[in-house]
Amino acid sequence: MKLKISTLVQQSYQQVFDGFTKDLFLKLSPPFPPVKLKRFDGCRTNDRVELQLNFIFFKQTWESLITDFQDTEQEIYFIDEGVKLPFFLKYWKHHHRIVKEGNQTIIIDDITFKTPFLLMDYLMYPALYLQFLYRKPVYRKVFKKKNLPKVNNAS
Repeated sequence: MKLKISTLVQQSYQQVFDGFTKDLFLKLSPPFPPVKLKRFDGCRTNDRVELQLNFIFFKQTWESLITDFQDTEQEIYFIDEGVKLPFFLKYWKHHHRIVKEGNQTIIIDDITFKTPFLLMDYLMYPALYLQFLYRKPVYRKVFKKKNLPKVNNAS
């Protein structure tokens, strides 16, 4: 099943990519389930991310590997693929696209996922969609245009 969400932000695509840090990752995590970040190597090929999801009565591990990274004059992207997934996911591929749009940037979360059962794919779609929709205001806040300080010309 495919899920795609785009967000226009006010910084250059290079600034946006430079902001894809451990701190941003933690800000992007919605309130539920709480996430404990166990490992964050970065966003380049062969980097790893490991999480622990806390569903109150049980915990699940999620490990992803960055399998591709490209940097061009128009776009920077990286792909993370699930290596160890929570029981409710069988397949995960997340294509993070950071696309130049003039002086602004479009951040695209392009996700392909599968659960153990086709019916469950359709049941998981709204939950995952909301989880990634949560990122839009976070992206906009983190990557808002930075105003330069005003210079006082008074003598």
